[in-house]
Amino acid sequence: MFKMNKKKILNRLNTMKLRHLQKLAAVTVMAMLVTVSSCKKNLTPQGELTTANVYTNYANYLQVVAKLYDAFAISGQAGGAGNPDIAGIDEGFGNYFREYINMEELTTDEVSIIWNDHTIHNLHDMNWDQNDIFITAIYDRIYYQISLDNEFLRNTTDALLAKNGITGAQVTTVHQYRAEARFLRALAYTHAIDIFGSVPLVTEADPVGVFFPVQKTRTEVFNYVESELKAIDGDLGAPRFSYGHADKGAEWALLAKLYLNAKVYTGTDRSTDAITYASKVIAAGYSLEPKFANMFAADNNLSNEMIFPIESDANSTQGYGGMTYLIHAEIGGNMNAADYGAGGTGPAWAGFRTTKQYVALFNDPTDPNGASDTRAMFFTNGQTLEMTSEFNFNNGYAIAKFSNLTSTGAWGGGNPSLAFVNTDFPAFRLADMYLTYAEAYLRGGAGGDATTALHYVNLVRERAYAGSESGNGDITAAQLTLPFILDERGREFLLEGQRRTDLIRFGEFTNGTYLWAWKGGVLGGASVGDYRNLMPIPSAQISLNPTLKQNNGYN
Repeated sequence: MFKMNKKKILNRLNTMKLRHLQKLAAVTVMAMLVTVSSCKKNLTPQGELTTANVYTNYANYLQVVAKLYDAFAISGQAGGAGNPDIAGIDEGFGNYFREYINMEELTTDEVSIIWNDHTIHNLHDMNWDQNDIFITAIYDRIYYQISLDNEFLRNTTDALLAKNGITGAQVTTVHQYRAEARFLRALAYTHAIDIFGSVPLVTEADPVGVFFPVQKTRTEVFNYVESELKAIDGDLGAPRFSYGHADKGAEWALLAKLYLNAKVYTGTDRSTDAITYASKVIAAGYSLEPKFANMFAADNNLSNEMIFPIESDANSTQGYGGMTYLIHAEIGGNMNAADYGAGGTGPAWAGFRTTKQYVALFNDPTDPNGASDTRAMFFTNGQTLEMTSEFNFNNGYAIAKFSNLTSTGAWGGGNPSLAFVNTDFPAFRLADMYLTYAEAYLRGGAGGDATTALHYVNLVRERAYAGSESGNGDITAAQLTLPFILDERGREFLLEGQRRTDLIRFGEFTNGTYLWAWKGGVLGGASVGDYRNLMPIPSAQISLNPTLKQNNGYN
């Protein structure tokens, strides 16, 4: 095992040019495996690796692993918008993290964006189709990520390690790296079944070259992800053994989330298993960040609440996706970019605002005015509550959650003339496990109890109410219901890539029971067809892969 300082994994890419690190099999726009190239950082290169020699030198292995993590954070080789990993997708918006946030947030009550780029408004208006460029981007990025993981696994079998002279303790460490690659692949497949349902399943056992990946049912891919996560438990590091690496805590958290959504994915409730794995995470030594806002600051890597991050580094992950997108798209109107540690030319991207229906979540019984809940991170000066126009930044409250300032208010670092930031994204954090336990218990999961569920929810709420121990944030047992949990998750996880999945699990995403501004493309909100609980398989994939079947409701 090993220890590294902040931005441990991504900084491993600072020392080498990785332009032709591997030949990778990627399911991309062509709906089949094609040869693509790995990317490099936009830093001064000191060497170049190729497929022919990278795996013969053990010193290169961690840098290959760094690429697997890096693919969630950046999407190309120029650091801007000009040289994407996948041909045909703009490097700026064709970013895994950016498009995942778009799928989970722009489609809901939490976020509407004013930009008129391509089909971006179709997401919040819920009238997308199979030709949507942003849906295509996330599909392609998911399978690019999977292809990277598969290629690493192909080249690190025990037989190949022996052939390349990798022996002893080095083999043990590579086994750990392989487990991390399998975790990252499982995470990508979880996103695939969540967004698209039944999808192609491609592993390292499949050939490299052109072939038609066979579509599997949602349940089959769910079962594969579950088996993979359980299989790697013995090789992953202990929770928090090295920041940025997938470890047992991340594995257990992903399993807890997988089981929480199992009824949607497979038709079978797995709430008992969700309790089991949420409990394992809770017992692993994590603790809530005392001040809520610090969880979203530039030094959030120091937080003991962080289970698994998508790392952001102003020098090593330069691009217009990731946390750069999340922070700069928040800023507009009367907001001062310096108040959020945002530098660069035109740092006020003026993109995100929220709906009045989301703001109303904070008018709960214990805080009728929403004045005490520190999670109500809105900027209201010059903003209207009503979002009369989807294209006016001043319509709707602005969001002020993520920042490139540290918890002490200092600038987060990076080149002040550039837009890039140092804040990490909390893909999994402890508060989610507390609320997962409570929800799974309320759904009938065995192995939990009412007292513990209430205690966990109140821990989250006490932190939200400035860490008060006097009970002004606490709820009673009678108030702990499933509808309350949905609203609490909304309050807790704004802009954290949770909302679409949560609304679907609670049956509130498409129907007319819960409406928000511009849902269905009208100001007052309107219900849409339940088929929109799934995104369509991109039309380019359907036309080029005869084995793929389109999701119901899409032509």
